[in-house]
Amino acid sequence: MSYLVDTDWIIDGIAGISNARTTLERLSPNGLAVSIITLGELYEGAYASDNPESRLATFQQFLDGFVVLGLTDAIMHTFAKTRSQLRRSGNIIPDMDLLIASTARTFDLTLLTRNIRHFERIPDLKIYQPS
Repeated sequence: MSYLVDTDWIIDGIAGISNARTTLERLSPNGLAVSIITLGELYEGAYASDNPESRLATFQQFLDGFVVLGLTDAIMHTFAKTRSQLRRSGNIIPDMDLLIASTARTFDLTLLTRNIRHFERIPDLKIYQPS
């Protein structure tokens, strides 16, 4: 497993955005994972939709083959240490994003995200930016 996929790429992939689908297919042989936090964000979107059951089924089908990484003690240590550093430097980001980044760092994964503005603040976080 090499890549942790952020929520924005999952949503774009489900929407059929061609560069998202192509990128995910190209990276798939290296192993794709999502954080349990991403599942929570996707579920929130589903429950806010007109047809939650259909949305949930679509998400589950799309995510078949992705490894889902839950929160661990090691991730929470990384989260707390990084959040403390960001707070001291005045660069705090939303906790959900920080938990996703902490998951990537703990498992030494490269994060696939479009939210560069938040994630570039995380020291030692590898971010994949397709050309």
